Amino acid sequence: MLFGFDLWQWLALIQHELLLFAGIFFLIGAVDDLAIDATWLWLKLTGRARTPEIDRAELQSAKLHGSAAIFIPAWNEANVIGDTIRHALSSWPQSALRLYIGCYRNDPATISAAMAAANGDARLRIVIHDRAGPSTKADCLNRLYEAMRDDERRMGTAFAMVLFHDAEDLVDPAGLTLLDKAIAGGADFAQLPVEPLVQPKSRWLGSHYCEEFAEAHAKSMVVRDALGAGLPAAGVGCAVSRDALQKLSHERFDRLPFRDDSLTEDYELGLAVAQSGGTCRFVRARGRDGLLVATRAYFPAKLDEVVRQKTRWVHGIALQGWDRIGWGNNGIIEMWMRARDRRGPMTALVLLLGYILLALTALGWTAIGLGYGEPIVLSPLLKGLLIANLAAFLWRGVFRFAFTAREYGMTEGLRAILRVPLANIIAIMSGRRAVTAYAKTLAGGAIIWDKTEHHVHPASLFQTPERAQ
Repeated sequence: MLFGFDLWQWLALIQHELLLFAGIFFLIGAVDDLAIDATWLWLKLTGRARTPEIDRAELQSAKLHGSAAIFIPAWNEANVIGDTIRHALSSWPQSALRLYIGCYRNDPATISAAMAAANGDARLRIVIHDRAGPSTKADCLNRLYEAMRDDERRMGTAFAMVLFHDAEDLVDPAGLTLLDKAIAGGADFAQLPVEPLVQPKSRWLGSHYCEEFAEAHAKSMVVRDALGAGLPAAGVGCAVSRDALQKLSHERFDRLPFRDDSLTEDYELGLAVAQSGGTCRFVRARGRDGLLVATRAYFPAKLDEVVRQKTRWVHGIALQGWDRIGWGNNGIIEMWMRARDRRGPMTALVLLLGYILLALTALGWTAIGLGYGEPIVLSPLLKGLLIANLAAFLWRGVFRFAFTAREYGMTEGLRAILRVPLANIIAIMSGRRAVTAYAKTLAGGAIIWDKTEHHVHPASLFQTPERAQ
């Protein structure tokens, strides 16, 4: 006995308090999500969330309104950079573009692979960083920015926009022209959807990104765009007007657009453009074949790589974001969206408590079955919380299935529901590691490019924007 309670009574008390705490915070998150869902439904009903249909072949060969620079930072990417270069240059035949590949002086394999892929195309420029890698992706992008400025001075003219891609991306043939139209139409920043490719050999880990991006880039980004909030850049398939990028660089003491100690320079880019008064647009369209105009790629398929990547996202967005970009200056909508972006660590904590609660509940039922203790008496408040959270869980499941099935088919939609526990465990692991990593940086730890390893490029498997099934 301790303070008049035996072991099973203490178990029941802890279970009750955890149920109350987790139930309240799960419900807060559910209300937040429901507000986004309701806004999206209203946009759909009023026709403001319509996805236009385009002719991919026509847009692929369309003339650009202005010249485009495409930045691709590459550290230790010898396995994929050649396919990326060949596919991008063949998908986008326009002469008014230049592909800048950022390599490091101590990465000869990537440099050689990029050179081999050039095939005499004058639109490719390989930029070798004078630093030994890896530094950070932001630092590599700054080096590409300097190379572009040097070219502009030599040419006597400036580029109209800058696109950003990663070394493993499969670009869409219509993507360049759609971004060009958006920038020429007055946008300072434009983002295409990202569509992770299904991985038959990694149905659970590698493919769990499918439902996350399907929902985020068919609903959340559409809502942010409609509400006039800043759009976080995905770092791939996005473009910034040259004037907007110049403005960002002029706001920094080193006259470079990115902070080289940032883990999520891509996320910060879109918000920085919005905060400086720029216009952001989410560009969503489908080809006549029904497929999205999107940037496609294989995402990490091993547990340690998945957790490392998501740790970097949570660290950079949810934790670094507090002191780097604050809460914005564009009103309550912007604050709401940034608060949603920073839910990661709190979500991880509540999920962890939820799984602990499940374990305690199972233990309690076992004890009751053995004749120890009594069932918890649920108050009306707890009953209401449980019912509300169950309804919210079912609602979320329906939405997750619907958005995933729309892009990947019914089977993958069902898998998306079954992958929920795995996604939750990954969120818990990455949330904990992100908090630990952030504490280390506050203590003076160095920030380096903790990038994902890429072994195969989708262009080596198929040459069309069709998804890999």
